[in-house]
Amino acid sequence: MSLEGVAGVRVDLPHHLRLLAGADGREVEVEVRGSVTIDAVEERYPQLRGTIRDHGTKQRRAYLRFFAGGNDLSHEPQGVELPEVVASGTEPFYVMGAISGG
Repeated sequence: MSLEGVAGVRVDLPHHLRLLAGADGREVEVEVRGSVTIDAVEERYPQLRGTIRDHGTKQRRAYLRFFAGGNDLSHEPQGVELPEVVASGTEPFYVMGAISGG
C-alpha cells in the first residue's frame, strides 16, 4: 500500500524481539513513508536486521510467522505491501515465533 503522507504502522513483536528492539510495550510503532513493507521495521529498528529476515537473501526467517488482517502472510514474496488495515494503523502487523516440536 502506498501512502502519500506518513503512516503509523503498529507491529506486535514476540518477547525476544521486543527486548532486542528496546521496546517498552508489546507493540512498536513505525512511521512509514511510501510503501508499507517489512523493510520499514528493520529501518526503524536496525538491531532487528538479521532476526526477521536473513541478512543476505532478505528471505523471512523460517521460525517466524507473520499475520495481518486475519491472514497468514508468512509465505508472501519479499517486498509485498502489507494490507490496508496495517497501513492505516487499524490493526497491527503480527510477528510471532513459530511453535514446533514433536
